[in-house]
Amino acid sequence: MRVLVTGGAGFIGSNLVHALITGRHEVGVIDDLSVGRAENLHPAAWFRRIDILDPGLSDLVAEFAPEAVVHLAAQADVQASIADPARDHAVNVDGTRAVAAAAAAAGVERVVSASSAAVYGEPAEVPLSETSSKRPMNPYGVSKLEAEAALAGALAGTGTDFASFRFANVYGPRQDGHGEGGVVAIFATKLAAGDRPVIYGTGRQTRDFIYVGDVVAAIIYALFADDPLAGPGPDGPAYNISTGRESSVEEIAGVLRMESMVLKEFERLPAREGDVERSALDPAKALEMFGWTANQGLESGLAMTWAYFRQSA
Repeated sequence: MRVLVTGGAGFIGSNLVHALITGRHEVGVIDDLSVGRAENLHPAAWFRRIDILDPGLSDLVAEFAPEAVVHLAAQADVQASIADPARDHAVNVDGTRAVAAAAAAAGVERVVSASSAAVYGEPAEVPLSETSSKRPMNPYGVSKLEAEAALAGALAGTGTDFASFRFANVYGPRQDGHGEGGVVAIFATKLAAGDRPVIYGTGRQTRDFIYVGDVVAAIIYALFADDPLAGPGPDGPAYNISTGRESSVEEIAGVLRMESMVLKEFERLPAREGDVERSALDPAKALEMFGWTANQGLESGLAMTWAYFRQSA
């Protein structure tokens, strides 16, 4: 298959690109390298450096002529979305609309677009299904929910199948360990540097942590699914990509402390604006529709992630 990946130099994108090329697929990458890294690019991938909001996007998509597009380019920093919600909206909503329109114009057969667990906000109960209430607590979650609607608005009735993947908390090799790159990566980066990681809030807050290899597998399963992904209704094209299990921040910290053998106490700071207390997503729909389920255990996934950050330090 000929697959174009936006954000293909980033964390999830580069892992996906490498997996696809290993599987002997033709892969193109569009990335402006504002977050993605040039060193993550696979040498066998077709690459163009461009912002997804650039008017020349459609021409580049047509030039590569993909059969499928995986849209991973995004503004994914919750705190940045609070500081600059207009930029967050532009990248996540207008950018998704632009990628979808370019894909439809190029005759792409299927688009898989990254959404987020942030669309749900603070849940009344867990795990959440795709039809659970959506009450995003920050501009990032709002923009991701609006991006799902933008994707459907651009592609419904065009002949291009589509899906929005609501990722749980993805972790693993190549994740950015600075800023808001994800708690696992931030903890691992600090530990590898000999610094004290910070736990915000009680540490009892939970997330559904999923290893990046499982996320890559979900995308590939979906790309090759026999049946259409875009079901009817607002949540018809939406899929939770998750483990369905809650793990606390304290649990993550404990495993990484043992893996790193750095047993110093973590620094404690107050909870941050926009953070939810509990989160876990039910992945049953993805299993039913295209046969995917997460397989990587938390401790082994964290061990592989720590090994990567230790070697990269």
